[in-house]
Amino acid sequence: MIGERIELWHKEEYHYPAAHGFIPIMVSYIHEDELMHPAMLVVPGGGYRLVSPSEAHLVAMEFYQAGYNVFVLEYTVNPLDEAPLKLQPLKDISRAMRIIRFRSEQLHILSDQIVVCGFSAGGHLCASLCVHGADIEDPDEKYQKFSNKPDAAVLSYPVITTGKYTHKDSFVALYGKNPTRKELEYMSIEKHVTKEMPPCFIWQTATDGTVPVQNSYLLAQKCLEEGVPFAHHVFSEGVHGMSVATEDWLERRGREPYTQEQLRMLAEAILAGETSFPKEMGEELLVQNGIGRTQPPKWTAEQKEEIRRTLKEVQIWPKLAEEWLEKIIDYKGGIYK
Repeated sequence: MIGERIELWHKEEYHYPAAHGFIPIMVSYIHEDELMHPAMLVVPGGGYRLVSPSEAHLVAMEFYQAGYNVFVLEYTVNPLDEAPLKLQPLKDISRAMRIIRFRSEQLHILSDQIVVCGFSAGGHLCASLCVHGADIEDPDEKYQKFSNKPDAAVLSYPVITTGKYTHKDSFVALYGKNPTRKELEYMSIEKHVTKEMPPCFIWQTATDGTVPVQNSYLLAQKCLEEGVPFAHHVFSEGVHGMSVATEDWLERRGREPYTQEQLRMLAEAILAGETSFPKEMGEELLVQNGIGRTQPPKWTAEQKEEIRRTLKEVQIWPKLAEEWLEKIIDYKGGIYK
């Protein structure tokens, strides 16, 4: 079954002050057979400002077709600096992992073969779960008894460091414009890698102009030092945010709207006069993100052709990841119950 919408929290459990009625969700891509499958939790990026639809459905279908039961996470974001997120996204992904393990038998999932796959800030969120998951307790006892630790992580052009090569705006969304040194230290993934970190597949392009490629190198180096199994692929060319790097991605096809619920609800609240933002900002949000509106082109025709030249090299990354994961989690194509 493709398209089940799973709310992560009951209203009384969820306390982000600028949610405007939003509750974080997962959307599932489940094989309707009697095989037991590995699972993947896809975590799109967006600088903790949005949950990118270009890194959701296209990615889910790639790994669904490779035999995974897949979930796409819409976690809490902070589009307009209303309230620092702090640990809320980490709580969201932790609850998502525990729900998957809680429902693993029902959903034909191998509970010791659950992979997280994050992009950009979503990669930071996945890596945060890998290094800080033990810090996150679940308020619901039935979920707390299940582990939130991934069995492996696929990290695509991830935000890693709060140091010299940081993507500063991601951390502004998390902690505001004046974070403490302790907060920044906690969110700098490379400072917390130990041998207990799950195996990591890391990839990026050398010419990424948004998240410096040094982020990937910093994590790979720490994995090497700590004895964490890892693969690290750096492609010679490509923009930031290439997702599966196919023609569908380039032409902005397959952008399902389910990752944009929080943005839509914020825009509706602004338009209804329920916030301090001017009403025109609500319309601007809808247009910028193509929510019920025609979205402006992201690239010129010339830029698009330049990007098209890089697709063939980069689009092999899912196959590389699938081969690596097969070795790491010892998945052989499904196990009959």
